[in-house]
Amino acid sequence: MKYVKSCIIAFSMYSKIPMPGIAWEQEAMKYVMCFFPWVGAVIGCCFYLLGIYGRQIPINSQLYGALLTVLPVLLTGGIHMDGFLDTIDALSSWQTRERRLEILKDSHAGAFAVIGGCVYFLLYFGFASELNPHEIPVAALGFFLSRCLSGYAVTSFPCAKDSGLAAIFSSGADKKNAGFILLLEAILAMAGLLWLDRIAGLALVLVSFLAFFGYYRMSINKFGGITGDLAGWFLQVCELLQLFSLIIVGKFL
Repeated sequence: MKYVKSCIIAFSMYSKIPMPGIAWEQEAMKYVMCFFPWVGAVIGCCFYLLGIYGRQIPINSQLYGALLTVLPVLLTGGIHMDGFLDTIDALSSWQTRERRLEILKDSHAGAFAVIGGCVYFLLYFGFASELNPHEIPVAALGFFLSRCLSGYAVTSFPCAKDSGLAAIFSSGADKKNAGFILLLEAILAMAGLLWLDRIAGLALVLVSFLAFFGYYRMSINKFGGITGDLAGWFLQVCELLQLFSLIIVGKFL
């Protein structure tokens, strides 16, 4: 039963998919991160269905790309994009570490967040519009891998502060067992990607880990650890780079 509760908490927190309301008990919190990638699996399934069967709808490639762009945001409720925008504001401030952490908590969006959001959606829209049908399954599985890496970071990276979502899930997690499960899930995701397409799958895996190590260095150097907002930044950057890698492979390899 505790695993069912962990799954419900993960989907309630990281998606807009309706879930029954339950209390966040300590026992259930231990394995929430293990189910975080399965939120990505649902998003990936929806992305796949729209990417494959959406082409049968008589619409132009621009509208098709726009639908693929907004789908993940609609399914997550924008929780990760919110973190991305807050992080852009904090990084663009060029302030001290303490001031950057304060900016992350500020509910107001600054000019750099607006600019960063516009640039992000334009790039994602452009990449999504260029995806070929055989690249859609690889892109869809990328949502699972990005969340495996994000969940593993919660179990292994230091937190920048003692409060906030990242600290709550990190302190409540059974870090050893949850981290092991997340690594297994990541390995399965990578195996699936290579099985779908060795070249495109390998490119997606490489850029995902590039984003992961960049996330670690940035969070430690600029903030002293991870926060929920930085985790959102990582997911958005990782998924953008995943699409970029598929476009590069499709055009030049």
